[in-house]
Amino acid sequence: VQLQASGGGLVQAGGSLRLSCVASVRTFNNYGMAWFRQAPGKEREFVAALRSHGGNTYYADSVKGRFTISRDNAKNTVYLQMNSLKPEDTAVYSCAAGRPILSSIRTTPAYNYWGQGTQVTVSS
Repeated sequence: VQLQASGGGLVQAGGSLRLSCVASVRTFNNYGMAWFRQAPGKEREFVAALRSHGGNTYYADSVKGRFTISRDNAKNTVYLQMNSLKPEDTAVYSCAAGRPILSSIRTTPAYNYWGQGTQVTVSS
């Protein structure tokens, strides 16, 4: 499985961005998908996840109500719509694919495949 993320950029606080992640796999809808982010000098952290076959969604408390994860199985693509962006959202955002069990859905070891990351910078 190869993942290609795009859509990052520079935006002012309060603005919006939509990240996309295209997966090169035939059975995309069998995979749970997630977004993680890593800010300079910090650990990688969970942002959002979506179960396979378009199931339930999960969010970090810091982005709940502002970010929305979705998937288009026909396009092998997962999206992260980011609204009301804050300077603390600045990070490299990476998409990930795997088959996590529910208890591990927010953890990096649960995902086998990772994209290269896309930079999101939010100015104040």
